[in-house]
Amino acid sequence: MEDAVARTAAAGYDLLELSLHDRDRLDVAHARRLLDDAGLGVACSRGLAFDADVSSDDPAVVARGEALLHDSLQVTQDLGGTHLTGALYSALGKYPGPLTDAGRRNVVTVLRGLAGEAASRGMTLGLEVCNRYETNVVNTARQALALADDIGADNVLVHLDTYHMNIEEDDLVRPVREVGERLGYVHVGENHRGYLGSGSIDLTGFFHALVDVGYTGPITFESFSSSVVARGLSNDLAVWRDLWEDGDDLARHARGVMELGMAAARRRS
Repeated sequence: MEDAVARTAAAGYDLLELSLHDRDRLDVAHARRLLDDAGLGVACSRGLAFDADVSSDDPAVVARGEALLHDSLQVTQDLGGTHLTGALYSALGKYPGPLTDAGRRNVVTVLRGLAGEAASRGMTLGLEVCNRYETNVVNTARQALALADDIGADNVLVHLDTYHMNIEEDDLVRPVREVGERLGYVHVGENHRGYLGSGSIDLTGFFHALVDVGYTGPITFESFSSSVVARGLSNDLAVWRDLWEDGDDLARHARGVMELGMAAARRRS
C-alpha cells in the first residue's frame, strides 16, 4: 500500500482504486492513513467467487456471497470511499451455462439489500458491465440498466469499461448515451489491456460521449500485465502476457491520454 499510494500520487492521480480480492491481507487502518496523508480518494472494486456467488441457485453459496459484499461495503467505508463497484452480481469467470431465473432473482434480492445498507451510509454501488467470458449476468449496458431497474435503488449506477464494451457492444458511444445520467463509474482500458492508445479502442468517441452526457464521476485507468498481477487474478482474467513492466511510465502515460482526451472533447462540445 505504501508503494501504491506513493506512486499513484506521484503519477498525478487523485483517486486510487483498490481491488478487494486480496481483502484479507489489507491493513485497512494503515491504508486509510496513507490515503489521507497523500490526499488521495479511494474506490473499491471486486467480483465474487464461484463458492460465494449471489447468482447461484444454491442458498448457501448465495449467503456466502452476500456476506462478502457486506464486508466489502464496510471496508470501502473504512478506507474513506463512497464507491463500491465491479461484478458485484456474480463470480468472475467463465460460466458453463446461462444465468437461471432463480439466480437472477437472487442477484436482485441480495443487491437490493446491499443498496439499502449503502444508502444509509451515503454510498454508491456500481454494476460493472463485463464480457461474456467473465460473467453470464451483465454483458451489455442495456442489461445493466435492466438489472438496476429491478433492484430499484437510486444509488445503484452503471459502471462502463471500454475493454468489456469493445467485446460486447456495437460501439463505444451509444451505450454511454443510453446510460446517460445513470453512469456512475468508468474504467478506461485498451483492447489488449496494455498501454492506453496503443490498441484499437475508440477513445476519442468514448470521451466525447462522456462529455455529451455530462459525466463528472470517477474515470480510472485499468491495465494488467502478468508480471505484476497476483497469480489467482491473472488466471481468472486470462492475463498471460507481460504487456508492460514499468508501472510508473504506464500510469503517467495513461493519465496524460485521459486528461488530454477529455479536454479535447470538452472544447468541441
